Amino acid sequence: MTDGFLTPSGYMPRVGESSVRQALAVAPMVLLEGAKGCGKTWAGLSMARSKLLLDADANDLAIVRASPRDALRESPYPKLVDEYQRVPELWNAIRGVCDESRDAGRFVLTGSAEKVDDLTRHSGAGRLVRVRLRPMSLFETGESAGEVSLGLLMAGEPQSAARTAERSLRDWSEIICVGGWPRHLGMPSDAAHRLLLGYLNETIRADLPLETGVRRDPAKIMRLLRSHARHTATIASQASLARDTVGDGPPLSRHAASSYLDAMHRLFVLEDLDGWVPAMRSKSVLRQSPKRHMVDPSLATAVLRAGPDQLAVDLRTLGLLFESLAIRDLRVYAQAHDMSVWHYHDDKHRELDAVVEHPDGRWMAVEVKLGGVPSALDEAAESLLAVARQAVKRSRRSPPAAHVLLTALGTHAYRRPDGVNVVPLPLLGP
Repeated sequence: MTDGFLTPSGYMPRVGESSVRQALAVAPMVLLEGAKGCGKTWAGLSMARSKLLLDADANDLAIVRASPRDALRESPYPKLVDEYQRVPELWNAIRGVCDESRDAGRFVLTGSAEKVDDLTRHSGAGRLVRVRLRPMSLFETGESAGEVSLGLLMAGEPQSAARTAERSLRDWSEIICVGGWPRHLGMPSDAAHRLLLGYLNETIRADLPLETGVRRDPAKIMRLLRSHARHTATIASQASLARDTVGDGPPLSRHAASSYLDAMHRLFVLEDLDGWVPAMRSKSVLRQSPKRHMVDPSLATAVLRAGPDQLAVDLRTLGLLFESLAIRDLRVYAQAHDMSVWHYHDDKHRELDAVVEHPDGRWMAVEVKLGGVPSALDEAAESLLAVARQAVKRSRRSPPAAHVLLTALGTHAYRRPDGVNVVPLPLLGP
């Protein structure tokens, strides 16, 4: 514990902390939301001076149920209320305590399931700011040196670095399979897979029925997740995902598949990447279908039962999962600058793997490539520049602030003569 905060021993700082602190400076309540196991409780403790752990401490739960207002009024603040939705009436009590004064920074709440939105939708306005916490990025786990700043790239500043060790395809396969879950750090991939399959099974059997109000065949839901995983980093319709659930019986209907996919997003298991919508001059349109991603690519490897040995020799699948890993990290780093991440895909099938957009309208064109050999980089850079030019031509936007090639292989970050920044993912940071 330092400076009165409840930072756990061994806690590894999170990039999202800056967003939480900014929210605490203006709002009485901050809801830290995200997938179970991504580290919300420890992150909340690092920014709290008192706590109520309703999911882990039976005594705290009993105290809150007996006298919620008294428990909430006990200082010091900020107070962490972990998994607050376990006591449904607690929301009104928290709101009432916040209304007794105009002080910001009273409560850090965490939630990951059980209709959190339904508790806060109608009465959180003016009191609540939501902050998403994702599984740990490579910078947070120590796999990235973070010497190339996404924020400085957006500012147009050349970035160079040469301090990362080369990683093999087998190394990347292991990193992807373990994922960014705090409890998995240092764990072999086969053990991580067993835990992730248990996580998904529990989500399907326990959390999903609570979220949808309907029980379905768990085997079909797992097939739906497997279909989603097979389409990682691609545009696949809900209808095609539903068709893939056929097994001993009929496949899920489109309506049922849509309902379960929506619930999996609400449970933070899935986090698809929406299409970018710049203001368009042309009558031709962009494809707005999302690219399919899980919140961490390790979930996709678990549901596909694909270990490092299989991925290292299946470069097509490994490349798509590496792209998903890069999107996860881009989202984490972009959030630190209030930036958002999209994908671009037009009606001529020209695409950008990622578009990073600043609130002031600046944007960055990003292509993700597994390989780093010169010929492959030349081709990727040429394509990146061409698609970005088309995006500018067809919109009212200025040219991108930066063109970025994110790679798995390579030890140097540098700017090419054509202006494209080549950045190995283990050098990228916020």
